[in-house]
Amino acid sequence: MFYREAGQFKTSYQADNQIFPLRQDRIGVALLLCAAFFAVPLLASDYAFSAIFIPFLIFSLAALGLNILTGYAGQLSLGSAAFMAVGAFASYNFMLRVPGIPILLAFVLGGISAAMVGIAFGLPSLRIRGFYLAAATLATQFFVVWCLTKIQWFTNYSSSGVITAQEIVIMGMSFNTPVKKYLLTLSIVCVMALLAKNMVRSNVGRSWMAVRDMDVAAEVIGFRLMRTKLLAFAVSSFYCGIAGALYAYAYLGTVEPEAYNLDLSFRILFMIIIGGVGSILGSFLGSAFIVLLPVFLNLIAHFLSLPTNIASNLELMVFGALIIFFLIVEPHGLARLWQITKEKLRLWPFPH
Repeated sequence: MFYREAGQFKTSYQADNQIFPLRQDRIGVALLLCAAFFAVPLLASDYAFSAIFIPFLIFSLAALGLNILTGYAGQLSLGSAAFMAVGAFASYNFMLRVPGIPILLAFVLGGISAAMVGIAFGLPSLRIRGFYLAAATLATQFFVVWCLTKIQWFTNYSSSGVITAQEIVIMGMSFNTPVKKYLLTLSIVCVMALLAKNMVRSNVGRSWMAVRDMDVAAEVIGFRLMRTKLLAFAVSSFYCGIAGALYAYAYLGTVEPEAYNLDLSFRILFMIIIGGVGSILGSFLGSAFIVLLPVFLNLIAHFLSLPTNIASNLELMVFGALIIFFLIVEPHGLARLWQITKEKLRLWPFPH
């Protein structure tokens, strides 16, 4: 039996392969979550949690926030680390100055604070775009770090500027081990990723994509550019703010401005370029790649007995080469390569 679709005849086997992938993807996600929640805590070491799994999840959340702004709304940003810093310092000050506040509520308020800053610095997007907007968001990075360094109220008048983050306690349970911090971070990231997935499929997500593709045409057909762009900045900054709070409390254990420097903003940007712009899955693939690549490069450098000066610059050279490769060969990143691989595996060994 044949099906007519888009001017092409397709067999019932091929049509079934277009109906069932959604169910197969859901089963795959469920199995992956079961492994993440049950198998990984039993098998992984404390070093793996602290050095690999926790930063991977936090960077995935930050990359997801940037992907909402850049990939879905088409607004280029180089200030992701600044919004992470706002979320971290706001959460710390809420915990410090509001007695008895739950830490999860402090994280949410930190994300809202980052969203407010994102709206303020997203106003130039109403007039400028492209590289000019990137320069404006780059100013956000320097301005926020300068404020957090010079205004000592944010650091509770610490002489060094480095302050110890409060202990994570939820409903009387202390999250003071790498396994507990990993499970907490994983739970938050799963909820935020599910919300983002539903958001980009809703009217809000469609309005973002309409503005990204052609903002003038989107305005003509009824989309409000100001509301759409500022909402994208707010949601993106909220995600980055939550990621910044987790970065300080679950990973670093300290709250310091220098941890949220320009290098971190570029690293998050590299994640969505390599993983895939405009893809929820690409945020996770790019984060995994960026987190795991230095580990493999260190192993290779140690195995080949490379000099220290070469080994220290090897990571930067590989990052640059990969970004050029993906921009030229596969602009949609690892997410597109994974999609192509799945399509071929579904048809194998009968490609016709």
